Amino acid sequence: MQNVSKRTILWIVPVIIIVIFWYFYGPKEEITDNEYITYIKDTSLSGNGEATLDDAFSSFCNEGKWVYFKTQKNQNVVEFKGACPVEGKVNDINLQFVVEDDKTGYQVGVLLLDGVQQTEEDRDQFLNMVVTN
Repeated sequence: MQNVSKRTILWIVPVIIIVIFWYFYGPKEEITDNEYITYIKDTSLSGNGEATLDDAFSSFCNEGKWVYFKTQKNQNVVEFKGACPVEGKVNDINLQFVVEDDKTGYQVGVLLLDGVQQTEEDRDQFLNMVVTN
């Protein structure tokens, strides 16, 4: 009888460890509305305060949404996910903005075009195209 309980414990411990890892590192529900998203959506790249990033992406891309997540390095990332025209065809776009904790600034992060990371020059060219249209 003691052998059965030892085997049971040996199965329960790994299962508990897996559940704990799943809880902390597994997929999370997307956050689509918070203060960091609002900060980026209301930001104007032109500096004149007129057109916001939200307006620019809404008018340039066919569909899209803003998502927030925090990296393992505790960086606040706001990402635009959408379908936008690039070089004459519609592509899946992921463009990230790394926002400072106090929401006083941000850096433009990675641009993925159909899941492939683009160069900084391509990213900047795409962002300029979105803002000027």
